[in-house]
Amino acid sequence: MTTPIKHKITVHFHQENRTVSLDVPEGENILQFFEKNGETLPFSCRNGCCTTCAVRILSGSVEQSEGIGLSRQLQEKGYALLCIAKANNSATVETQEEDEVYELQFGKYLDSIQNKAGNPFDI
Repeated sequence: MTTPIKHKITVHFHQENRTVSLDVPEGENILQFFEKNGETLPFSCRNGCCTTCAVRILSGSVEQSEGIGLSRQLQEKGYALLCIAKANNSATVETQEEDEVYELQFGKYLDSIQNKAGNPFDI
């Protein structure tokens, strides 16, 4: 029986001012593997649709072909979504502010909408 290839994934979780590293088996979902090993990371939808789990890749790479919540342009700039990312290489990533990545992704579309932020029943 062969030993599975593992890749060191390091997450700088800046919202909690901590860094955690795990050796993730190749092809494993990164968020789920961290959770199975007692490490909580930010997430919301788990489907690659929102930006709660967005990270900036500082080095290395991850496989994230299943996600639709991050444009190819942002992926090419080094962003990834941990909920759909799989280990395919060692990588160091840093969590981002959800609104920051959301704005990068959708800001140009939202600027044309004249709605005000907040609960519409409070306006």
